[in-house]
Amino acid sequence: MGFEHASYWVNNKMKTEFGVWGPYFFEEEGVTVTVTSDRYCDMLQNFLQPKVDELEEDVWFQQDGATAHTSHRSLLIFREMFHGHLITLRGDIGWPARSPDLTPCDFFLWGYLKSKVYARRPGTIEQLKEAIRQEVAAIPPVMTRKAMDNFRERLQRCVINNGRHLSDVIFKSV
Repeated sequence: MGFEHASYWVNNKMKTEFGVWGPYFFEEEGVTVTVTSDRYCDMLQNFLQPKVDELEEDVWFQQDGATAHTSHRSLLIFREMFHGHLITLRGDIGWPARSPDLTPCDFFLWGYLKSKVYARRPGTIEQLKEAIRQEVAAIPPVMTRKAMDNFRERLQRCVINNGRHLSDVIFKSV
């Protein structure tokens, strides 16, 4: 089952917000579908863009180099949405294909959600999707703040290691 989410972190002199937007399930007429470039672009424009617009802040966006994520059309949409703040393969800041797992989704969110969702033992796809929705909604902002703090530490370690894999991965309780 393909789904997307967006983590956000806004920090300026006036406010600090942390959270997770989503999930967004790729479906047509209630049936799960493959994430294609066109479907991904529709999600960007109809799901992500309105949320980014609400922030009224400069936002950085980071994603992997999946084909749908780096298609010509999706990169055009991203460049319009994030104005020089795109971290991805062929983005404003290149993200190496085999970089250390630095994104909060990789080192925190996926494992956390799996532990919570599968503890419920969903028996159907609908129960699984509902459990995912509920668990994403229940993630406290302080938890995402701590994940982002850990993210900054990981980035600093990566710079110190000249981009090499992290020898002593930073795991902290969030």
